[in-house]
Amino acid sequence: MTEHKPIALTLGDPAGIGPEIALMAWRARDAGAGLPPFFLVGDPAFLERRASDLGFSIPIAEVGPDSATEVFSRALPVVPLPSGVRIDAEAGRPGAAHAGAILESITTAVSLVREGSAAALVTNPIAKYVLTQVGFAHPGHTEFLAALSVAPGETPPLPVMMLWSETLAVVPVTIHVALRRVPDLLTQDLVMRTARIVAADLATRFRIGKPRLVLSGLNPHAGEAGTMGTEDRDVLEPAVAQLQNEGIDIRGPLPADTLFHPRARATYDVALTPTHDQALIPIKTIAFDDGVNVTLGLPFIRTSPDHGTAFDIAGKGIARPDSLMAALRLAARLVGPRA
Repeated sequence: MTEHKPIALTLGDPAGIGPEIALMAWRARDAGAGLPPFFLVGDPAFLERRASDLGFSIPIAEVGPDSATEVFSRALPVVPLPSGVRIDAEAGRPGAAHAGAILESITTAVSLVREGSAAALVTNPIAKYVLTQVGFAHPGHTEFLAALSVAPGETPPLPVMMLWSETLAVVPVTIHVALRRVPDLLTQDLVMRTARIVAADLATRFRIGKPRLVLSGLNPHAGEAGTMGTEDRDVLEPAVAQLQNEGIDIRGPLPADTLFHPRARATYDVALTPTHDQALIPIKTIAFDDGVNVTLGLPFIRTSPDHGTAFDIAGKGIARPDSLMAALRLAARLVGPRA
C-alpha cells in the first residue's frame, strides 16, 4: 500500500476521545486491523502530551501529507495546523477556546483531500455546542462539510448521512431537527433527492450493481391508510412511486417496527427513515462498536465513527477505537484500488 495516498483524519474535539482513539488506532495498525495509512491534522506536541498522559509509548512525527505513508509504519504522522496554534485542552473539559483548532483541522483536511494530497476524509467527533459559542452557524458537521466541498458562493450539495455496518445500513431523510418539525420538512422532493443520492453512491462507491432501498413510514403502521397520519399516504407513497418509475429499486413506506429484524434486513441494502432516531436506534443497537457514519453526495469520500465526543470518559484510556478503525477501513474500501 506504499504507493497509495494516505487518509486525512481530523482532530475532533481535543477534550473528547478523538485524540486517544486516533492514538489507539495507530497502535493497532500491525495487529491484523487492516488499517490504511493515515495522518492526523492537529498539534504534534498536544498529541505527544495526550499519549504520555495515557501511558502510551507512541512516537509522533510532524510531517507533510506527501511523506505520511512512508512514516506511518514507525510513527503516527501528524500534519500541523497551518496557523501553528498550540492546543492545551484537558481531557473531559471542552471549551470554546479550542473551537478554532477544531474548525481549522476540518478545513485543512478537506482542502488536502480536495487537492489530491489525501485519498479520503475521516473525521473525529465534535460537539456542536462548543462551536456555536464562536458563531458556528451550520446545523451540524455534515452540513459544514457540504459547504466546504464547493467554492465560496456556490450552492452546496445535499449531504446525505448514512450509518453503515456489515449487518445494516440506514439513512435518515431528516437529520438534526426537532421532531415536531419533521412533518413540515418531509417533502416528496426531499425524499426523492435523498433516495437518488443513496442509489447512485451505493452503485458507484459501494459497487452494488442494483441497490435495493426500502423506506420506513413516519407514523405507526406507516399511517394505516391515513388513519394514523396522512404523511405516509400523501408524501411518501407518491415519492416511492416516482422513484420506481425512474428505475430505482425501492419499496415502502413500510412499518418501521418490522423493518430491522434479520429476515427483513436480508431483503434490502439500505433502509431510509423519515426521522433521525428511526435510523440510528436500530444500527446503534445492532452495530454500536463497528458502525460508520458515511456522508453521501459529496465530491469526496468522508466517513467517521458513529459515536460522539464522550467527554465523560476522555483521557481515561477506556474508549474503544473500533468505530474509528472501521471508518478508516471503509474509507479505503470506497476509494478502491487506486487510493
